[in-house]
Order: sequence, then C-alpha cells, then structure tokens
Amino acid sequence: MEDLTYHLQTFDGPLDLLLALIRKNKVEITDIPISLICDQYMAYLSEAEAMDLDLTSEFIVMASELMLIKSKMLLPRTEPEEQDPRAGLAEALLKYQQAKAAAVRLASAYATFSGRIVKDTDEITVDKTYVADQSVVSLCQAVRRIIAYREEKPRAEHVTFTPMIASPIVPVEAKIVGILRHFRPAGTEASRTDTPVHLNTLLEDAVSLPDMIAIFLGVLELVKLRRLLLLEPPDAPETVFGADAAFLAGDEPEKDMPVSEYDTAESEGRDGT
Repeated sequence: MEDLTYHLQTFDGPLDLLLALIRKNKVEITDIPISLICDQYMAYLSEAEAMDLDLTSEFIVMASELMLIKSKMLLPRTEPEEQDPRAGLAEALLKYQQAKAAAVRLASAYATFSGRIVKDTDEITVDKTYVADQSVVSLCQAVRRIIAYREEKPRAEHVTFTPMIASPIVPVEAKIVGILRHFRPAGTEASRTDTPVHLNTLLEDAVSLPDMIAIFLGVLELVKLRRLLLLEPPDAPETVFGADAAFLAGDEPEKDMPVSEYDTAESEGRDGT
C-alpha cells in the first residue's frame, strides 16, 4: 500500500478526512471499499499520534465505527435483504458533502452582502389637492348653482324706490383683494394661512348678486393663476366646485407666472389697505 502523508489541520473532522480518502481513491460514496478506507484512516491516526498531534474524540469514535462496519462486512449475511452496514456512513457523508458545497456558496454571498443595513421604507403621504381644468359648460353650471343658492337665502324687504336705482358696477379687482384677506392670518406676520377657506365664507361678503358674481370671477382668476388651490376628494365627480368647495392659499406671485388682468388693480388695492 502506498504511504500516505496527511496534515491534520486541513481536515475539519473525521467526515472531512473520509471524503478526502474517497476522492483520493476515486470511489463512490454509496459503494465504499470499507477495508481500504478503514486501513488508510487508521494509518492517518497512527501518523498523527507519531507526530504528537492532538486528536479530538470524534476521530477516535469514527475509527471504532469503521472497525465495526469492517467486521460486519466480513461476516456472512444471514438474510439477503439485510441492510448494508455502510448505509449509515454513506448517508452521513452525502449530507456532509452537501453542507460543504452550501458553505462555499454562502461564503461568497456573505462576502458580498455582509455589513449591509436595510433602510426602513418611508411612508408617502397622499396629496389630496385637486386641481383640474374645467370646461365652459361646467363653469356655467357653477354660476347657476351659486345664483340658486343666493335665491334660497331670505332677502330683506325692499323700499319702494330701491328697484328704481341702478345696481352699481362691482370691480372684480376689489373683490380679489377681499378674497386674499381671508387667506392672511390676522395679527401675525405670516403671509398666508394653511387653513382652508370655503366658498360659502367668501360669498358672505356679498351684499348683492353683482357682488357674488364678482367674487366668483375673482376666485376663478386666482385659481387660474394658482394663487388659490381647490381642495376636493379624489373620488369627487369631474364637475366644477360647488358652494361648499374649500380652497388653500397657493403660490405667491413670481416674475415668470402668468399675468392677470387684475394684477395692477390688486396691487393698488393692497397698497391702499
């Protein structure tokens, strides 16, 4: 038999040593020549003892198991279907071989992904601001609803000569100044408030039907310039806002924003207040 030289530090245990012997002799794990493998295993233990190397108890236990399997293989089998004495050892070697292969794959994954920290997901809040283009038909419907709302409110009794006086012309620019006052918090230095204002609140400043129409036109102009933002639930019908619509203060006027026909009058009205 060829003299074999082993280095104990290269083996993690008795199963690792047995796999090395099986690969060296080029035999199958399921058909181990137990006599040959047992002799080489015992030769390794003898050389390790001669080199004063400390052997763990696992190597000694495996040596006794190999001797037991070898003795069983030498005895005649009483029953043809009796289990092969090498079956338990072969199963243990197959599982150990699979574990070593998995360890190689996991080692590369560990080298790649170790030290990484997964960031918690951030919850994104849903922006419920509703801004949509409106058709001319929907705008006309909104005017009719506002007029109907005005008609439902109780009116004060007119004196005899009131119908004879013509209604005064209501400038839209003046109403825009009044609308923007609702979005500036009183008694603070803030330029605007984040509290929504309803259309009903804006219409309370109207004392006549021309006032209501001027306020409504002013709201449309401010929405067009994004000075006001319409708040509406996402599941609302695709129609223009009603009298209960709510608004938030939008963007402050900038140089590159669209110019309104009421901008000059609005600034003059603000300077005069």
